[in-house]
Amino acid sequence: MSLNSSVDREAAPVRTTSLVDPYGPREWNSQMVKLGGRNRALNEFSVERLDEAHEQNLVMLHGYGAGLGFFYKNFEGLSRVPGWTVYALDLLGMGRSSRPPFRVHAKDRQKSITEAEDWFVDALEEWRVKRNIHRFTLLGHSLGGYMAVAYALKYPGHLNKLILASPVGIPEDPYAVNAAMPDPTDSTVTNEFSHDQAATTEHSNPEIPDSAKTKGDNNNFLNARSKAQKQDVSGDDTNPSAPRKPLPKWLTYLWDANISPFSLVRWAGPLGPRFVSGWTSRRFSHLPPDEAQALHNYAYSLFKQRGSGEYALAYILAPGAFARSPLIRRIHGVGRQMITTNGSATSSVAVAQQRRENGIPIVLMYGENDWMDIAGGYAAEQKINEERERALQSASTDEKKHDRGSAKCLIIKKAGHHVYLDGFEEFNEVMREEMMDVSRQK
Repeated sequence: MSLNSSVDREAAPVRTTSLVDPYGPREWNSQMVKLGGRNRALNEFSVERLDEAHEQNLVMLHGYGAGLGFFYKNFEGLSRVPGWTVYALDLLGMGRSSRPPFRVHAKDRQKSITEAEDWFVDALEEWRVKRNIHRFTLLGHSLGGYMAVAYALKYPGHLNKLILASPVGIPEDPYAVNAAMPDPTDSTVTNEFSHDQAATTEHSNPEIPDSAKTKGDNNNFLNARSKAQKQDVSGDDTNPSAPRKPLPKWLTYLWDANISPFSLVRWAGPLGPRFVSGWTSRRFSHLPPDEAQALHNYAYSLFKQRGSGEYALAYILAPGAFARSPLIRRIHGVGRQMITTNGSATSSVAVAQQRRENGIPIVLMYGENDWMDIAGGYAAEQKINEERERALQSASTDEKKHDRGSAKCLIIKKAGHHVYLDGFEEFNEVMREEMMDVSRQK
């Protein structure tokens, strides 16, 4: 099915039976979900368990320069959990979703950032409504993790749990929050395109103690796990963390000009596959040759498509992959927003009809060789748990009893930024545990 094909041209669902599928029967389905407006549709892949009640939903969001197909090692493992339906979505303007023109109309800095975030999160909310899903567990990787937080803050009341896999945009960088915005006419190049994956999956990081790997600690941020001890990412505006890292001038120029790496692939014409192979050969070097080749073909098929959602990134991140509006300043508000009694976000609704969310569990997951700074995850864990303690100080006995807020950091062994792929067996096991925890809370 081509990227911009009609929603009528969809692949037929594939069903497995319990005779050939030890965790079946299951149905595997791929389809385009049409949204409102011109040329707006999300590509959806789902795995549904048959012959049992569907009580829970997991929604997966990919990162920048990827698509839902990158989760191919997770679909089977995560859909084993009884009572769960697994959905993976391509972000609007990325993957195999439709690619409408991306434009920012706001002139104000913060409004431009918000408008760029809304491009993605409004589409996710519209999809949720069309699918008639009231509550779900949201997993976001990298840019998908950033958008998952933005979604939770704008559309509160719909998440049972938030899982952030190596999310971008948590730490604060004094350069990023003040750097000039791109011209609103026309995304970015990061470590993602230069990281050698062989060194990531074959070696254990000696800076991270074994006691921290795949174990969460809700209590002691200072227990911190080497990287967090080396720098302050508290998000305090009076003591900004993470000084700007030196970047090549060409990289800063491309970023500020809002020229994405995929533009270079498209401009290269017949040489495009060779450009992409430089990245895919490093990125997928730990995979079997047939899988690496399949992912190379898949990645190139995405990169060569018309630019769309990729142009939002320069409004969200400054050169170096630090957020222009860092999540460390606002992640503690996740699960603490005001909503109406029917669960929708508040606007001009009478105060008497409002109530505050009673917190949601937040899991931050990193690879032990992750180039994304895990110190930001520990700082976020601390701020979220501090906010919970503050909220409970004025809470009633009943509110304290029903509060669900928590945060923890987990580390996946011998994995890098793509934790779901590098350490997929451990990642799937951890995810199944988190999903079963949601099932027990119903």
